[in-house]
Amino acid sequence: MIKILKTRKLLLISAAAMAFFAGTEVLSAQNARIKIDIDRTIGKVDKNIYGSFVEHLGRCVYGGIYDPGSPLSDKDGFRNDVKQAVKDLNVSLVRYPGGNFVSNYHWLDGVGPKDKRPTRLELAWGRLESNQVGTDEFMKYTKEIGSEPYFSVNMGTGTIEEAQRWVEYCNVDSGPYYAELRKKYGHPKPYDIKYWSLGNEMDGFWQMGHLNAEDYSKKAREAAKLMKLTSPDIKLVAAGSSNYRPNADPNAWNATILHELRDVVDYIALHIYVGNPEDNYYDFMSTPLVCEQRTKIVKGMIAREMEKADRGDRGPIHIAWDEYNVWYRARAGASMHGTRALEEHYNLEDALVIAQFLNVFVRNADVVKMANLAQLVNVIAPIYTSEKGMFKQTIYYPFQLFSNNVKGTSLDTYVDCGTYSTKEFPIGLGESKTIQKDVPYLDVSTTYDNGEVTICVVNRNKDKAIPTDLISEEGKFDGDFEVYEINGPNVKSENDFGKTTVQTEKKPDIKVRNAAKFTYSFAPHSFTMIKGHIKK
Repeated sequence: MIKILKTRKLLLISAAAMAFFAGTEVLSAQNARIKIDIDRTIGKVDKNIYGSFVEHLGRCVYGGIYDPGSPLSDKDGFRNDVKQAVKDLNVSLVRYPGGNFVSNYHWLDGVGPKDKRPTRLELAWGRLESNQVGTDEFMKYTKEIGSEPYFSVNMGTGTIEEAQRWVEYCNVDSGPYYAELRKKYGHPKPYDIKYWSLGNEMDGFWQMGHLNAEDYSKKAREAAKLMKLTSPDIKLVAAGSSNYRPNADPNAWNATILHELRDVVDYIALHIYVGNPEDNYYDFMSTPLVCEQRTKIVKGMIAREMEKADRGDRGPIHIAWDEYNVWYRARAGASMHGTRALEEHYNLEDALVIAQFLNVFVRNADVVKMANLAQLVNVIAPIYTSEKGMFKQTIYYPFQLFSNNVKGTSLDTYVDCGTYSTKEFPIGLGESKTIQKDVPYLDVSTTYDNGEVTICVVNRNKDKAIPTDLISEEGKFDGDFEVYEINGPNVKSENDFGKTTVQTEKKPDIKVRNAAKFTYSFAPHSFTMIKGHIKK
């Protein structure tokens, strides 16, 4: 009898080990735990983490937001169906006009009478730029969709004077030449654009006008000086590192520009794209943790520089993840250029990764104050169009749930659940390889706002539901808790024209009456949002 028991024990251990190395783990019979304490706060969630990005690239602008020959467009040429989908997405901030595009973009080409605007050879993405959409058209669009603009100036082939003149055109009421030029072109009131980035990815060798960290810092500092003298209340974003290739030194770049620009800028911009090139689900599910690691490293750099910074009452520098997304399928060869460039078709596992990115931003709400999903339409985007219509990609739905619901104060939430680890793998094409240890199956963020708690949970486990005790450490859960789930038949499920397989599903409410705990089972490969009240 003893021998039989020992044999069974060995078999159980062997099964657990085999499951672990396959990327899963045998979960214990005990429920997972999510412990919420409304007194353990991280920081206020900034609405600008729900930003997006419009670049003159592929069909993002032409054939995406703007299609003047289409019966689906309004009198100004903007697609009505796309406008409504963007409004429903509740995008707070839209970055424009690039991206790589901006490093050879001269804003004067895109203002004034449309029949007099020049057609330019667009060098970043290999197409012709008609300049039929420019500053004034984009500002009209942001007003219609209810979003705030965020402009990027040309720090590649552009000059610091050109940057200053663009701020003058946009933000000065009247008097100087470029303010009067705006009025001449039919726009009497200034746009008062608050957010401006000092170039894009200037550490990348692929960038037109690429500079080293010292030269970029010098140019950015002088551009900032002219721009702030023109419009003192603007917020400036420095181009942090986007080059994480094996021979790059992104931390050295970030350290240099933070040191040199610590008295000048308000944000440092970081970029990350992840993918699943080796088709390993569990590796892919861990990639947002790389974003979190990089956030914490740069947060430490900021803290060091803030000790000696001369910023008056402007507060510390914050992080802007102003480009992030899943991007790996359309990232080589012909798919990188031309009018159909970068058109990814997303599935459920991609949507789960986007939900985790948003969890990362919420968990780091004290330092991450801006984020921009790249991009808005067609080009690695949540919205996809044809001449006859559009559909919402899988990644649309987690963004929509967050942007419409997750606000208030981020809470430092305790999570106790099973874990797995990965071997070394690339997070995306060209990126350095990584390894992740002790990845929790549950990825969680929590916010508290005027008595209401919102709990966002991704169950990374591909095959198993995870029964979980949700525990309030301060106050009692009370009332009907709303539950929303994003899931699909399998992790490769996609949406398409006329077929919505992955979307938000409203689940039955959880009825809780003055209790410190309730239990919920999170479905395999799912994102779940639970909303309700805590009564003190």
